Amino acid sequence: MTSPNLTEENIDKIAKLFPTVITETLNVDGNPQRTIDFDLLRQELSDHIVEGPQERYRLDWPGKRAAAFAANAPIAKTLRPNREESVDFDTTRNLFIEGDNLDALKLLQESYLGKVKLIYIDPPYNTGNDFVYADEFAESTTEYLRRSGQMSESGERLVANTESNGKFHSDWLSMIYPRLRLARNLLTEDGIIFISIDDGEHSDLVEVVKEIFGTRNYIASVARVTKKTSNKGTHFAPSKDYLVAVARNVDTLHPLMDSVSDEYRKRFSGVDARGHFATVGLYQASLDPLRGCVNQRYWIKAPDGTFLLPPGPNRPNSVTDASNRPPESREDRVWRWSFDSYLAKKSLLVFKETSSSPLQDQNGQQSRWNVYTKYYLEDRLGDGIRPRDFLDTVTNDQGTKALSKLGLGGIFDFAKPPQLVSKLLTWIDDPQAVVLDFFAGSGTTGQAVLDQNELDGGTRKFVCIQLDEDCPEGSAARNSGFISIAAVARERIRRAARAIRDRGSFNASAIDLGFRTLFVDTTNIIDNLRTPAVTLQSELETFRSSVKSDRSDEDLLFQILLDWGIELSLPISLVDMAGCKVFSVDDDALLACFASGITDDVVHEMARRKPLRTVFRDDCFESDAARINVEQIFREVSPSTEVKAI
Repeated sequence: MTSPNLTEENIDKIAKLFPTVITETLNVDGNPQRTIDFDLLRQELSDHIVEGPQERYRLDWPGKRAAAFAANAPIAKTLRPNREESVDFDTTRNLFIEGDNLDALKLLQESYLGKVKLIYIDPPYNTGNDFVYADEFAESTTEYLRRSGQMSESGERLVANTESNGKFHSDWLSMIYPRLRLARNLLTEDGIIFISIDDGEHSDLVEVVKEIFGTRNYIASVARVTKKTSNKGTHFAPSKDYLVAVARNVDTLHPLMDSVSDEYRKRFSGVDARGHFATVGLYQASLDPLRGCVNQRYWIKAPDGTFLLPPGPNRPNSVTDASNRPPESREDRVWRWSFDSYLAKKSLLVFKETSSSPLQDQNGQQSRWNVYTKYYLEDRLGDGIRPRDFLDTVTNDQGTKALSKLGLGGIFDFAKPPQLVSKLLTWIDDPQAVVLDFFAGSGTTGQAVLDQNELDGGTRKFVCIQLDEDCPEGSAARNSGFISIAAVARERIRRAARAIRDRGSFNASAIDLGFRTLFVDTTNIIDNLRTPAVTLQSELETFRSSVKSDRSDEDLLFQILLDWGIELSLPISLVDMAGCKVFSVDDDALLACFASGITDDVVHEMARRKPLRTVFRDDCFESDAARINVEQIFREVSPSTEVKAI
């Protein structure tokens, strides 16, 4: 009866772009309504920290604005390849990135935008003994660490977040906040993130993900038993943590599904009232109330026309009588169902004849029937069942055993079990998913992806990111020859791959058991920005090249992949074209030549392959005319090719 509410429509549009700016306020009637936090919106659209306190419903902490700014601030860094630390570098679709995950997530924003189906992270728990990242936000690393007095002799960027610190919780929140904002961009529209966390920051984390992803996209906090027995702790022995589950868009998220074995499914058969098959189980749920639970008794009509009545005095004579008869006391309050009414609830009562049932019919005779409730798989869940929000089958001792099985026992005390990540992979039920873990630790996620692909023939790909953190002197890892935690994770994935080959599974040869190692570093490009007033004539020749002298052609290639937003895991080959080495990415989707003195023959052969994109080094041309000639050749031979020079 009215024209559209354009304000609400505009809020919907802004919420889709910037879910963090949606908040609540009170309208003129005193009722809560959704609105825009314009201070936060200004921050989203600003290149500096915006001030502007205002009362609102949200989680706040000292440093939050700086953390939001950190998520948006650009960095002059890149990812450089490391073949020596890789396995099957040219063909693998898996990535292992070494470096600060905040930097790495920023660098992946274009290449993996909206491509990651599942993110699992196990960030540092804020216990007062663990470590958190000390981000420099808009400052350089050195400036921040010097200013805050946190630079160690080895240059580490990790600092102990002790409970005596006045910003104990704030530091942790400022660490996780920008990383989750960047991670959200990488998720597919039907993607989901799971975050392992303990009681220390669980409540704060839930509020943070509600703000970043939107309240309605927060799904659940799944409690997980971490250990079966423990006598540690102050008031309670800690034996659980949580998996905080959040969707990118809950409306498009496919149902999470626990798989059901064929053996279990074949135990029962039948069709429910809707005509659906695929039975999950047969439960004797109705039996105990029938045997005399005074506050939940059932009067149920059996197939032979008799009624299964609870034992005891003052029984009604029939189901109709029971339905019309009010309870005489609190103890006599009962549920009253008939067979037909139970069917209407889309379940099924199953009667099985028995000679040992203690139930009695309305004449006081022993009934020939026991009653069961039969449940069926929901249509939208396919061949599985909805997972429970309590996990007691995947404990941390399995993580310890998994490392020991690979010959890495004793190196990590609290490694997550690969069975946990495998469980998440079965829940999303996507055998081709891209899986991201930007707190890779010991490499649990990498192993889990390989193991699950072996199990079901999937082609999942992983992206693992781990800080270049040195293993402490005297630690078990250091004594075993591992310099850094990232080195341990890579070795674990190598050994897990070797174990798959040794097992000789039927599909082992088809599994991608490699990974491409990249590390975060400063940009490959020299800062040649100079004003005439500070530039000498004799210095001009030194500015001819725009590429740092210690960078290889392959370094340049990966910076181009990042700049163009191309997946970093695409296959790469080195092709000889008219005597010149040319990189071919994804079967000539991109051709890159960084050699000097490029001839027309090389350019013609590249153009004849009709790549989507091609790139050269700017200083490889002898003159501007030579560069213009290259563009002219592509315009004639392959006009749809995008040509670029760096």
